[in-house]
Amino acid sequence: MRTLSTPSPALIFPPNSPGFQNGRGSSTSSSSVTGETVAMVHSPPPTRLTHPLIRLASKHQKEQAHIDRLPDHSMIQIFSFLPTNQLCRCARVCRRWYNLAWDPRLWRTIRLTGETINVDRALKVLTRRLCQDTPNVCLMLETVIVSGCRRLTDRGLYTIAQCCPELRRLEVSGCYNISNEAVFDVVSLCPNLEHLDVSGCSKVTCISLTREASIKLSPLHGKQISIRYLDMTDCFVLEDEGLHTIAAHCTQLTHLYLRRCVRITDEGLRYLMIYCTSIKELSVSDCRFVSDFGMREIAKLESRLRYLSIAHCGRITDVGIRYIAKYCSKLRYLNARGCEGITDHGVEYLAKNCTKLKSLDIGKCPLVSDTGLEFLALNCFNLKRLSLKSCESITGQGLQIVAANCFDLQMLNVQDCDVSVDALRFVKRHCKRCIIEHTNPAFF
Repeated sequence: MRTLSTPSPALIFPPNSPGFQNGRGSSTSSSSVTGETVAMVHSPPPTRLTHPLIRLASKHQKEQAHIDRLPDHSMIQIFSFLPTNQLCRCARVCRRWYNLAWDPRLWRTIRLTGETINVDRALKVLTRRLCQDTPNVCLMLETVIVSGCRRLTDRGLYTIAQCCPELRRLEVSGCYNISNEAVFDVVSLCPNLEHLDVSGCSKVTCISLTREASIKLSPLHGKQISIRYLDMTDCFVLEDEGLHTIAAHCTQLTHLYLRRCVRITDEGLRYLMIYCTSIKELSVSDCRFVSDFGMREIAKLESRLRYLSIAHCGRITDVGIRYIAKYCSKLRYLNARGCEGITDHGVEYLAKNCTKLKSLDIGKCPLVSDTGLEFLALNCFNLKRLSLKSCESITGQGLQIVAANCFDLQMLNVQDCDVSVDALRFVKRHCKRCIIEHTNPAFF
């Protein structure tokens, strides 16, 4: 008789998939594998085996099983490093392992991987098992990571929203079947959600509360969502209006990544700066419609901004860099690779105003020369990472000035630059911990 207890490993992998063979899980499965994932629940393993021959074999194995000598707290510590599917397998070994594997401390996180997994069914069975002590509510579960599980649908997210009110972190990157409605359910029913990764979810165009949740909220609540970290990389259909809604509802954002959201413009950034004034990290890489006007809006974050990526935003010039340099004096990281409108003048403003800069990428900026490097070397002494890849105007002289002043330099990228071996050796002598990425076959 089956009872509601231990989900089978077949919950995680179809029986004929490579990830199920030999009792070992696999994070990847062949795309040719078909067949529905079977979701089963099994009762705890029996306390003892009754057949004489089995008892004899079991006794011999017990003498050899040194792991059984470990105390419970050590076993739980070991189990804590296992992914969800392996933890389910461990629960079927014996009754002791069963009790240890379902210790609530091990179920603060559910992590599932694989393209062939029936994730919707897996989440339903697992949450049902975890709700045994607290019917319909899984109070211990705080993190769900199902990135790359392409079979995840709105049904699976709805299960999470209904059963996991204490959820704080959700990662569904690459799950392109989920829609806005499912995301709305999660953020509405999980009030403690702080970390949301929907990168690669092309159907997601907005983050907001459901209508029912908005009606129930009191005016003092302000209809806000507690998300602080939001990754919407590769959400290609996100537009300014959707960004406006996100900003209005997620005012506590501190980390926002909009890489390759190609429809975002300066107007969307204006909405963002009106509501989200606490942003510390922002990426608008490959947003080709973002220009210097967008940089003027971002500069309103002032000293709160520490990380900014504007890589391959071809409309940004020295004017935009001046806005950032003037107002964001505590900037630590800037990625401006491929912004071909940036010159030595922009680098000069940046170096003189953002003296605490630790990481700078100005690769593929052909108008930046040794003059700009000199300003960096004389002002940004804490620089640890510098990328100059494909900067045609850079020579060995500029590198030597940087090496002579930035002793803490740990990474230098000069690939496709016309730099001599002597200059590279000079850098190595002065910055002993520096890893140099280069394309000069004479230097090794």
